[in-house]
Amino acid sequence: MTHAYKTGIEIREVLRDGASLRSAVNEATLYTDQLEDGCPEWHPAPDSFQGMLRLSIYREITGDSYRTLETYQELAEPFGLEHIPDESVLSRTWRKRFDDGVREYVTVAVHFVVKEIHDYGPTVPAVRPKKEVTGSKPKSGDDDEQDKPTGTEFSDEQIRRTTRLARDHGFDGFDSGRAQNASYEDTQFFELQTFMGMVGCGTAQGAARFQFRRGEEYGPHGETHLRAVKQFEPTELVEGFDQASDRLLSAIADEASFRRPVTAAIDITTVPYYGDVEGMPMVSGIGGEEERAFKFATLSIVGENVPLILAIEPVRESSAWDDNQSNQVHRVVRRLVRRAKDHVPIETVLCDREFDSMRVYQTLSNLDVNYLIPKRISSTERKAIDSMEADGQDTAVETASVDVEAGSHPMRFLYVPSTSGDGTAVFATNLPVGPDQAEIFCRRYSRRWQIENEYKSIKNDFLAKTSSKDYRVRLFYFVFAVLLYNIWRLTDFLLKAAVDGEMDYAPVLTAGECVEIVVSTLIPPD
Repeated sequence: MTHAYKTGIEIREVLRDGASLRSAVNEATLYTDQLEDGCPEWHPAPDSFQGMLRLSIYREITGDSYRTLETYQELAEPFGLEHIPDESVLSRTWRKRFDDGVREYVTVAVHFVVKEIHDYGPTVPAVRPKKEVTGSKPKSGDDDEQDKPTGTEFSDEQIRRTTRLARDHGFDGFDSGRAQNASYEDTQFFELQTFMGMVGCGTAQGAARFQFRRGEEYGPHGETHLRAVKQFEPTELVEGFDQASDRLLSAIADEASFRRPVTAAIDITTVPYYGDVEGMPMVSGIGGEEERAFKFATLSIVGENVPLILAIEPVRESSAWDDNQSNQVHRVVRRLVRRAKDHVPIETVLCDREFDSMRVYQTLSNLDVNYLIPKRISSTERKAIDSMEADGQDTAVETASVDVEAGSHPMRFLYVPSTSGDGTAVFATNLPVGPDQAEIFCRRYSRRWQIENEYKSIKNDFLAKTSSKDYRVRLFYFVFAVLLYNIWRLTDFLLKAAVDGEMDYAPVLTAGECVEIVVSTLIPPD
């Protein structure tokens, strides 16, 4: 235990000097004279004992799962490993290769580091919450396989109380700036907007149905509602959403591991538009400009964290009917990441092929985040794939560099088997991934599937209908739908946090249930 504390002290001191957690674990002295490697000398393990020991210390400090850890191939070289093993090897190492003495050494060192960092600083985002290492049994290596959530029933009062908490954090960031003696409070417009999203109707019909439900004098008429919505300028809506995101995250600061860097996904979704496009600069052509739509870019947390949308950015691009600049998608990326980093630390950004450009790569590099982006297959990539097939290779890594007006940096193209069928997929990344780790590393991209479900839920469960040509109305409706989605996800998280068991992505509260509760609990102030 003395040796374990000495290792913990060294890690703490390096962190206090401003080094990263990876560097601190790499530089710490491991006292292994009295630790026994569970692999006998006549059957040497493919991974070094010290390397796996450092990796286990890193994992226990961050609280990452084995599945997450195996995608961090960038840890291999500093920890003295040829590659990061897959989750089955990581789990087996902890349970079988490490005996009780080795596990105690890791646990004592790690718990010392976690407590010291939270009690005395400095702030290290990657360090797991202190409560996870105090007053409870340390997590064992097979917890990832055994700790499955069990079915849990929540009372109606629990759900209503939790939804009200989420709602209060979500709506407070918006203020129309209307006169204090106005006939209706902002809250009543939010209530009507929520109702319209829930029943999936337009403004006039929604207002009439809502008045029928709550009384003729209770809520505003449709025209009054639209006039109030137009009081919100686009920049004010985006800023209000940022404030709402900050408030929502503050509600789960003690529950969620947002101090650790998260994986984020950026994507663009469309809301169809069927009217006249003259004088409509925010309408874009899609499908060869035969179809038209409003476009909105979002940045979402994906992976094993609460799936919230942290930033929204309207997309303004060139179309045949306006004088807009050609697509400046790297600027959209810059604004999204900057705003999201005000809320959480970001480790890696995942984008789809729409963001495959050197300027996007450099923008993300300048923002000091890692990226993983699928590349469009051109003649250059096709030639490389043909060469791989001729040599019988499944994976390959090509080193390259980005050199644009905004800067330069080294990067790599990863050629890996496609997960969607036969063939080879190509990804761009700024991380030093080798051929042996490329396929495992690219599995991280599969986390983006969550964002497709997000858009589906936003449009089907929360987005009210409108035929308005006024972009302020369009943006308000979309922002409000995303806000309701976040309230749903926060409510679901808080409910699950109240019970023991591992969090999972599947919600226990449906979107429809959440929206109906929000409507029923939005009481106008006296």
